[in-house]
This record gives sequence, structure tokens and C-alpha cells, in this order.
Amino acid sequence: AGGVPKPLPSSGPKSLREMPHPLATSSSEEMGPALTPSPDLLLPRSIADKDLGLPNGTPVDTSSPASSSSLLNRLQLDDDLDGETRDLFVTVDDPKKHVCTMETYITYRVTTKTTRAEFDLPEYSVRRRYQDFDWLRNKLEESQPTHLIPPLPEKFVVKGVVDRFSEEFVETRRKALDKFLKRITDHPVLSFNEHFNVFLTAKDLNAYKKQGMALLSKVGESVKYVTGGYKLRSRPLEFAAIGEYLDTFSLKLGTIDRIAQRIIKEQLEYLVELREYGPVYSTWGGLEVELSEPLEGVSACIGNCCTALEELSEDMTEDFLPVLREYILYSESMKNVLKKRDQVQAEYEAKLEAVALKKEDRPKVPTDVEKCQDRVECFNADLKADMERWQNNKRQDFRQLLMGMADKNIQYYEKCLTAWESIIPLLQDKPETK
Repeated sequence: AGGVPKPLPSSGPKSLREMPHPLATSSSEEMGPALTPSPDLLLPRSIADKDLGLPNGTPVDTSSPASSSSLLNRLQLDDDLDGETRDLFVTVDDPKKHVCTMETYITYRVTTKTTRAEFDLPEYSVRRRYQDFDWLRNKLEESQPTHLIPPLPEKFVVKGVVDRFSEEFVETRRKALDKFLKRITDHPVLSFNEHFNVFLTAKDLNAYKKQGMALLSKVGESVKYVTGGYKLRSRPLEFAAIGEYLDTFSLKLGTIDRIAQRIIKEQLEYLVELREYGPVYSTWGGLEVELSEPLEGVSACIGNCCTALEELSEDMTEDFLPVLREYILYSESMKNVLKKRDQVQAEYEAKLEAVALKKEDRPKVPTDVEKCQDRVECFNADLKADMERWQNNKRQDFRQLLMGMADKNIQYYEKCLTAWESIIPLLQDKPETK
């Protein structure tokens, strides 16, 4: 269902499914300034609206964008998004606490099911702790510098506020680690990375950790170029637009995150008061027999409202806040890739200037310049593709998040309404009994 694997210049030695690249073709660059900046990077349309727009892969032949093969590619991509043609499935579950003399830590079971030839077995089950996930992410950053690496949940929480061994915290982290691996699994380049393979299959990961840089691919070795002291004069318009978008996006999300946390804190304080408030009516009802029935009704009603508010606060804490936090970290990861891209372009510009000054070295220098130009083009193509993939994921995640939030709030107010409506008959019947 997936087609024949085909190498991608920016992906090192690994192969991936043949899926047209959205913006990496020379023909699209020849179209001139109409594509710069690309507004689709900031507000991408649906896949079906574009002739060239597919999340990642090899360059597409733009001579016949509406051809049957192009339509077939789109259908295959839609299948991939639905999980129908995927050949790698990873889950994180079964957290276990380990108490040693030196430390206490949690491990998670990572289960892999696959039909890929790169794997010796169709199924693997290994146990990993947080620092193993951290090792994987660092290795992916080293070996795939041109790609956006999904973020991990933060290692540390505010001391004294959250117990990192509590069931709630461990479950929230498990969900985040599961999402981290699924993001990598869904990526047509990162999922073929050798470090990812080792992470999923090796019984003892420490042996690989000790090897350090030995496993780095050729693409990974080129990460050294991003630490040069070159300065970029100005970003191309489309990448400047991405940078501005990410700044605004992370700022707005940070504000929402802060306010949401404050609302949850106030809800919990209100909950404490409600729990104290309800029983007072019950005590009062015990003192006045004639009023006992409606007062007990009010007490029970407040108790039901307490339960509903507690459920709403839990949903906000466990489902809403982690998604905000993930996307704040995601935008920081994207900014880091953007900075690396800028450094590579700055190096390319500096080398072009050197060529202009040293014309006598022409036979030797252009090769170096061409390599640098290739790196810039790899960064540009991969960053654009990953940005579009990220935008697609973001739209789906936030649609699901906000719809879930709306449903939870509706359920909360419906429960409160039902509770208060239930005591109206008690209050109305009372005068008739006199």
C-alpha cells in the first residue's frame, strides 16, 4: 500500500515512502516571488485544496499537478493519516516504580509492532525510563538537525506542588511519552532513524549510550556546521514569517496556559468552600424537623455540584493543560531548527563572499560552496515540510481539545442544572403541607 522506498537527500542513508515534497521542487522556486512568503505555511489549507501540498517526501513533478498519479498520492496520504497503511505502531503503557538504594524511578513498557524490513522481529517489548526518552531525543537532534524533533514533557515539576510518583502525575507523563513516540513513528524520516530503532528494540540501552557519537550518521556529523560564528544578514521572507508566527503563537499559548492554571486553582479553592458549605444545610435540617427535607435537598444538591466541579477540574488538568504545554515546547523546538537553518545560510553567504574575493581558488572552493548550498536547501525543504506537518497536527489536536473542553463544560453545567432543578419540587410542596 505504501509504494517502493526511495532515498531522500536530506534524510541520510534511510529510506522512506514515496510521497511528494510540498515545496522542495526547483519548478516551484522558479515561479518567483509569488511563493515568498508562503501564507500557506502560516494558515495551511486542507491537503485536497493544494496541487503541490503533501507533508513530506521526495520532489514532485509539477508538470501535471491534477494527474491521476497525483490524486492517488493524495489518497495514499489520507490513508496514512487514518493509520490504514502504516507499518509501525508504538505504545507506552504499564508504568512501574523501582526503588533502589541510590534512587527511585519509574519505567514504562514500550511495545512495538511492525512489518518493516529494518526490524528483525515483528514485535518488541522493552522497558524505558524518562532519561532513555531524553537520550533518544538528543540523538535525533544530533543525527537529524534539519528536522523538527517532537518535545518531551518537562523533566522537573515545581517542587512541593506535584508528587512525581503520584498516579495522576505518572499517568499524565505516560500519555505525553506515548504521544512523543507516536509523533516520531508518524514521521517519514525520523521513524527510519537508527537510534529510534535501537530505542525500540535493544534490551540494554546503556551499552548504546556508552558508544556516544559512534552511531552518528553522515547527516549527523554535519551538525558541527551549525556552531559556526557566522551571522545572517536577514532571513528570507517566508522563514521570517515562520519566526514571527512562532513568537506570537508561543506568547498567546503561554498566556492561555497561565490563565487556565489560575482558573483551575480558583476552582479547587471554590471546591474546598463548597465541601464545607453543603453539610451546613444538612446540620441545620437536623435542628428544624419541618425544614429538614428541603435543607437536606440543598445539601445533596451542593454535593452533586462538588462532584461535577471536581470532574471538570480533573479534565482541565489532565487533558487541557498538557496539550498547551506540549505546543509551547513544540514552538521552541521549531525556533531552534529555524536558528540552525539561519546559521547554515549565514555560512553559505560567507563562503560565497570568499569565492568572490579568491577567484584564483575557483577549482577548489566551489565544491565546498555547493555542499553548503545543499545543506541550506535540505534545511529549507525539511523545515517547510515539517512546518506543514506540524500545522496539520496542530489543527487536529486543537479541534479535538476545544471540542472536548466544550463538551466537558456543557456536562458540568447540565449536572449542576439537574441538581438544582431536583430541589424545586421540595421547596414548592412545603407550603401546601402546612
